[in-house]
Amino acid sequence: MTTFSAYLDAIASSSQSSSRHRLGWLLSARVQVFLLTLTDAVVIMGALGVSVLANGLWPVAPNTDAEGIVRWAVPLLAGAWLVSLHLFGADQLRHLRAGATEYKRVFFASFGLAAAVGITCYLLEAEFPRGLYVLLFSVGTASLIAARFARRRLMVAIHSRGALLTPVIVAGEGHHVDAVAKVLRREGWLGYRVVGAVSHSGHHTPAGVPVLGGLSDVVTVMDEHAVRTVIFAEGSFATPADFRRMAWQLEERDIQMIVVPALSDVSAQRLAVRPVAGLPLVDVDRPQAIAAARWIKRTFDIVGAGLLLLLASPLLALAALAIKLEDGGPVIFRQERVGLKGTTFKCLKFRSMCVDAEARLAELIARNEGAGPLFKMAHDPRITRIGAFIRRFSIDELPQLWNALRGDMSLVGPRPALATEVAQYDSDTRRRLDVRPGLTGLWQVSGRSNLSWDDSVRLDLYYVDNWSLTQDLMILARTARAVVGSDGAY
Repeated sequence: MTTFSAYLDAIASSSQSSSRHRLGWLLSARVQVFLLTLTDAVVIMGALGVSVLANGLWPVAPNTDAEGIVRWAVPLLAGAWLVSLHLFGADQLRHLRAGATEYKRVFFASFGLAAAVGITCYLLEAEFPRGLYVLLFSVGTASLIAARFARRRLMVAIHSRGALLTPVIVAGEGHHVDAVAKVLRREGWLGYRVVGAVSHSGHHTPAGVPVLGGLSDVVTVMDEHAVRTVIFAEGSFATPADFRRMAWQLEERDIQMIVVPALSDVSAQRLAVRPVAGLPLVDVDRPQAIAAARWIKRTFDIVGAGLLLLLASPLLALAALAIKLEDGGPVIFRQERVGLKGTTFKCLKFRSMCVDAEARLAELIARNEGAGPLFKMAHDPRITRIGAFIRRFSIDELPQLWNALRGDMSLVGPRPALATEVAQYDSDTRRRLDVRPGLTGLWQVSGRSNLSWDDSVRLDLYYVDNWSLTQDLMILARTARAVVGSDGAY
């Protein structure tokens, strides 16, 4: 791990000292697409090789059906797979930084090819080994998705060290430019570096982003600073005609245009662009709080919580024994929390503090390090030795699987709040109570206690309004990494 980290730091150092020309080459769309396609080709050939060997088709005798399959069908499949990925848009760069679109397109491209091969073999009455067919598309699809995930994690690690960042210019009114720049700085893993702004805000925006020119100077500024990406925030254009003329100027310059809409905190799944009489109307689906309370999510919670309880039972037993042996106090800590629609329930946790922790809270209030109404201390003196360990890896929250099984909580959702915290909620924040609270959620995998109160609320409200089962699965997958890294866990 140390060697890998040092390697990434070396990449960062090399990138920062490299010329603009070389950085532009590394970040050019053609190079990125080529490297992505090359990776896909290697993975597909590996899956083909594994499948052929596992089915005993290699080595083959000449003039046999197996020879024809290995010599002709397998290479054709490899080429067809790459074509299918391209046709389904799995190599479009705009989806490679974040979100599930990339993985969905890889899956549907592979599924579509598998269906096409099956139908073709049926119509032509061609013999294709079933074992090879099943193993090839199952192993190949899983390997492609895993390779895409590994590539994304590698790029996140590189971007987090300040390497291979895509320089961008942000255009618009000063405070809108600042809002975009703030998000890009906070989410540095996305790999964008704000070079400056084009605005009417003088020499700097209110937050200090240098203004490199006026809104009419976008093309000139981008040429001067060798930037190939521009983000248009609100206030960039006075009329639709201004936007159209700007697009014409950038058309032949290989410049990526990104427009920040007035809509915020709305997932792409809820948006559909519908051109009407030349107007790009955006249909926005209704918020998903009601859908998040329906039987699909509840079934997912029951099945998931039951399986996790079964798998975690040895760990639960060891944690309970360690807590009991340390000070002889109760193993489970029951605390009243506010759940769906404001109903209260007993939230279960392994006790990680001394027995009189609640009584000692008043003397520690002045040392609160939490955001908003939350009470948090990085070095809370009430935490026991075993408690520090189980909190470090979030083992103390495993009993909440029983809450999820009972229906008090969900596997994924907003943080279960205390009644005293809910009493301080404003009308917008109370929206968190429209779904069941969760063992994990967007805020836990996005910084946990390191987030500000406003960011925590924003993430929870985003989750409530944009719920989907796919998002739940992605949050659960990211939870394991957040727990192991223990960022913000105390």
